[in-house]
Order: sequence, then C-alpha cells, then structure tokens
Amino acid sequence: MGQVLIVDDNAAVRTALVTLLAIEDIDTVEADSPAAALAACEQCVGGFDAVIQDMNFTADTVGGEEGMALFSQLRARWPELPIVLMTAWTHLEQAVQLVREGAADYLAKPWDNERLRTTVRNLLALSQARRAARESRVELNRQRSELINANLCGAVIESPAMIDLVRLALKVAPSQAPVLISGPNGAGKERIAEIIHANSRAADKPLIALNCGALPSELIEAELFGAEAGAYTGASKSREGKFEAAHGSTLLLDEIGNLSLSGQMKLLRVLETGEIERLGSNKTRRVQVRVISATNADLPEMIAQGKFREDLYYRLNVIELVLPGLSARRADILPIARSFLEGKQRLSAAAEATLLGHSWPGNVRELKNAMTRASLLSKSPVIEPEDFQMPKSSTSTAAPRFDAKPSLEAPPTLAESSAAQIEAALAMSKGVISDAAAILGLSRQALYRRMERFGIPKPGEGS
Repeated sequence: MGQVLIVDDNAAVRTALVTLLAIEDIDTVEADSPAAALAACEQCVGGFDAVIQDMNFTADTVGGEEGMALFSQLRARWPELPIVLMTAWTHLEQAVQLVREGAADYLAKPWDNERLRTTVRNLLALSQARRAARESRVELNRQRSELINANLCGAVIESPAMIDLVRLALKVAPSQAPVLISGPNGAGKERIAEIIHANSRAADKPLIALNCGALPSELIEAELFGAEAGAYTGASKSREGKFEAAHGSTLLLDEIGNLSLSGQMKLLRVLETGEIERLGSNKTRRVQVRVISATNADLPEMIAQGKFREDLYYRLNVIELVLPGLSARRADILPIARSFLEGKQRLSAAAEATLLGHSWPGNVRELKNAMTRASLLSKSPVIEPEDFQMPKSSTSTAAPRFDAKPSLEAPPTLAESSAAQIEAALAMSKGVISDAAAILGLSRQALYRRMERFGIPKPGEGS
C-alpha cells in the first residue's frame, strides 16, 4: 500500500507503530535518530510515502528543537514528503507553526490508534496520487517531445487529449489510409487534416478541400468529379473536379454527412476503383487520392435513418480521429487565446480567468472571435474581461464574474467546475498558492490536494 519511515529514539514506540501500520498492510522502515532518518531517505529507491517522526531524540529534552531541525531538513530536501509529527510534550504554538510550514499533522503521545491509521491512510493515498500525477506529467512531456520535429501547421497543442490525438494523426499521416475526423463545429477538424497532409508523402503538393455543406446537392457532384460543357445549366466549359485536382495528393471532404445519397454512391465507387467520370462524360479517368473526411454529424445515426451509406462509412472510417470540444481540453484555452494576439497585447489575470470559466460551445472558432473582438475593443495593451463582450446568457452560467469581489461560478459539470475554479483562482492570484486558496476558501494543503486530483501543475512546473 505504501512505505512509511518511522523516526523515534524509543524502540518500544517504533515497534508499536510498526505493528499498528502492519495491520493496514503498510510497509515501514525504522530510524532511531535524525541522522539515520536522513540516510534512510537518501537510500530509499522511489522515496517514502510518509514520515512519522518524534520531536525529541536526546534524553531529558522536551523543547522539540531536534524535531524541528529534522523537519526543516526533510522539507528542504523532499518538499512533497508528508510528515506527521509526534511528541509526548505538546506545545500548541509549535504545532500550529509547523503545520503552517507544511507538516501533515501533529499528534500527542500517547496517540489515538484510529486517528493515526486514518491520517496515514489519507497521506498514502495523496502521496500515490501525487506520484501518479508526476509520472503522468513525465509521460506527457515525453509524448509532447515526439511532436517537436513534426509540422503542426501552427496548431497550439498543450492538453493531453490533443497531444494524444495529434500523435495518432502523425502516426497515420505517411499512409494512404482514409481518415475520418469527427468532432463539434469549430473545434479545428480542418487543422488536423492539414497536419496529416503536411506530414504525409504528398506534403509538397497542395491539400485540396471541399466543404460538402456549402454547396447545393446538385453542384457537389460536379465539384467532386468535374463536368463537361453543357452537363448542367451554366456549365459553359469543361472543368476538372476536386478529385482530379487532388491527384497524387490529399482531398479533404468537410461536412461529409451533407453529401447526397447519389454523391455517396459515386464517392464509394471512386474509393473502391480509383476511377471517376465527369458529369456529362463517359470517359473514365484514374486518380490516386488520399481522402480525409470530416463531420460534426452522428454518421451511425444517419446510417440507421437511411441517410448515409453504411458501406461508405466503413470505407471512410479506416482511421477515426475524434476531436474533443474546447471545454474538454481546458489546458489549450489560454495558449490558443494568446496565439491569436500575436504578442501585440496580453491578457490580464481576470481576463484569463474569464476565458477559463467560459463553456465555449462554439469551440476554437468562438474563442478566435472573442479574442478578435477583445483586441479591437481594448483601449490598452492589457485585455480585460469586459473587452470580450460575451453574451450574458453564456457568461452568467459558465464564466466567473469580476466585480468588487471575484466570484467563481460553476461550469457544467462538477469535475470541470473544480478544475476551472482552481485554474481561475491561480490566474487571479498570479500563481501565489496562499492567495488562490484564500479566493477558493480552502487551506493551502486542501488546494494542493485538489490540484493533484485534477492534474493541475504547481506554478513553475510543467503541465
């Protein structure tokens, strides 16, 4: 379950504690002096999960100076190590001071067994969560390093969800496999398609794109496959379609769910045979095109309703990339927002908190519009919350208000709310933990625990 270092000069006390914790399946290591404790910490591979230490180690001493010195040394060298202090000589002022300095608890001898067990169990759970979060950050940084040499087409990628998605996109980019990118409007599906193309074998050729939702159904087929003169009203001369233009390259079919059933059948034929026919022509032309399709529609539901061909769906969906909305990748919000400013302006702490608190139903597109609006309306180099001029209906329910006393209102879900509130408080306090805790009405230790729970790095650490 974990490993605890017990530091006490009294062998009987150490034995009692070892026996008590053994009932909880907690491994222990004993040390009878401060020097032995420091040596044990140095030698412990992976580190201890907690320390229980006495305050006096020399006969006839009761002031606790030895324990305070050991505590200070442990905190200086292992600042995240939880330390429980114990002594038969309880000094209330000393206890309060040490807890303020980071002690996990201060217990008097003889101790209460149940309280001690509960305290240690909680500390071990916190320590293991902290270790898991630290390992997660290390792994995240490793994964982020894989993106350094890739062409990301200017995309701002910070959140774990986007790092995972882009890593998969880069993995499939060199192949010719069709890719289906699904996700809400404005989330950045076209940018993911650009990244795939830019890292493909056809990167030196243009990415050809067609928005299937921007044209009437009767014109989409002409756009895709081309048309001969007179094939339809207004077709005064022959023209090539997107498939011919994308020969040897990549074709992005955005809003693929808007393609008519007739167009779907012809698209399926192209994917199966590599052959196209212009409208009004019987001549077959061969093309070699890598197809990337994108949609915000529920294609399986459209299949059930008879609006989308199942066989085409499986042709397009060899690889599916599911792009989450901006509210599900909150670590991307501020970096993306700053990128829109291009270094010409900056966000105030209150403005950053406003962005973090908003639900962003319009995703990156909405964020871009908000930043453009704020940049134009701001009367200074520093953008403030009022410069965004967000609709009252959205800011009143999702974003924090900034008036005489900052208020952190709850976004849609509990987990999202807690993370957003913490990030907003950290932004307002400029990373000062004690100030952020005061804003949230928490103790510093409680704030640290919540930051660990949601994987929010401490100020100065990598995300």
